[in-house]
Amino acid sequence: MNKTWSKSMPAVQFRVARPTHQLQKIVEFYSVGLGLEVVGSFENHNGYDGVMIGLPDVHYHLEFTQEVHAVSVPPPSSDNLLVFYIPDVQERDDIVSRLVTMGYPIVEPENPYWQQNGITICDPDGWRIVLQNTTGLS
Repeated sequence: MNKTWSKSMPAVQFRVARPTHQLQKIVEFYSVGLGLEVVGSFENHNGYDGVMIGLPDVHYHLEFTQEVHAVSVPPPSSDNLLVFYIPDVQERDDIVSRLVTMGYPIVEPENPYWQQNGITICDPDGWRIVLQNTTGLS
């Protein structure tokens, strides 16, 4: 790869943010269902409520916001994914069982690659997550 910029990214934190119209269900799905931690939240900030959810002791997380007059936000295509790499298959399967019990069924991924070691589930807004049984990037 031809590197044209010599400095590294100076950011100290990374956040992926998206809107929702059902903030409580999203919090339940990602914290109770997946087991992620609520790392921050806010209420009525310029007409928005929000929650930040992530892994403990890291500098990246998800943010979900809900505008006071929130309306349904359509999900992206079924190939837009949030992938969690879980090395222990039993721990992965325990999470899947918990989510299915909560009413979130397994769905077939658009890309067959994710069926090899992964299980795909939609969150309350229809965004897809993959629980991948690998160690991730090496």
